[in-house]
Amino acid sequence: MANIDDDVVAGFGEEWSRYDQSGVSRQELKRLFDAYFSVFPWEGLTKNAIGFDIGCGTGRWAAFVAPQVGLLHCIDPSRKALDVAKMNLQEFSNCRYHLASVDEIPLPDSSADFGYCLGVLHHTPDPIAALNACTAKLKAGAPFLVYLYYAFDNRPVWFRAIWRLSDFLRRVISRMPYSWRYAASQAVAAFVYLPMSRFGLFLEKSGAKIDSFPLSYYRRSSFYVIGNDSLDRFGTRLEHRFTQTEIRHMMAKAGLEDIRFREAPPYWCAVGIRKCAE
Repeated sequence: MANIDDDVVAGFGEEWSRYDQSGVSRQELKRLFDAYFSVFPWEGLTKNAIGFDIGCGTGRWAAFVAPQVGLLHCIDPSRKALDVAKMNLQEFSNCRYHLASVDEIPLPDSSADFGYCLGVLHHTPDPIAALNACTAKLKAGAPFLVYLYYAFDNRPVWFRAIWRLSDFLRRVISRMPYSWRYAASQAVAAFVYLPMSRFGLFLEKSGAKIDSFPLSYYRRSSFYVIGNDSLDRFGTRLEHRFTQTEIRHMMAKAGLEDIRFREAPPYWCAVGIRKCAE
């Protein structure tokens, strides 16, 4: 059985067609990119490095990676998403596009100098198998960057309780027809995400510590990014969440070592190095 959920893929196709990143500034995208890639060992790559972007979506990360490497394979199971990526990356001649799921990555095993997969594997039926499929394509010594939804293991009990309430809402919204999903997610963005995030910004400017304040991560985000993430969060039926310990174990079992985590949002973004053959 393919490690893919057709409803999830269709939903992301619609999402990336709507949120093609044309409404977000280059500066804001770069800020997001820098956060996700803060632990990535760029110093270990050459200008001729060959790598892959699993679940490339709109190509928003590839736009910053492609200028730094020799060849980048952009892989996504949604044709609509891939069409958006092609449009956004048309200035780069070193990008190749593949319509494929994570268990059908069209690259030889042990062939890539690096790889990354951000915000994708937790939406597959079997994230562990998906991670193994990714790391199998890496050469020994190649880095792999992954971002998986975290289980709020570093948050207080009350924070996790709020999340459980929001997850109930997600389960309801994500089963609606797409147009309803979109409308509901934007209502959440406008009446929950936006006011709470801006209140977090107010508290920060007032000198308060806001590390555990809900949605403070979005305090400087545009409404475009907030709306995009709200649709991503509440419009997707299938998701898994993991603790840092679980992610570390998954990565080690997938053949990665020297695992490092970003100790700031977004949690848990991590990088590991493909083990050398013994």
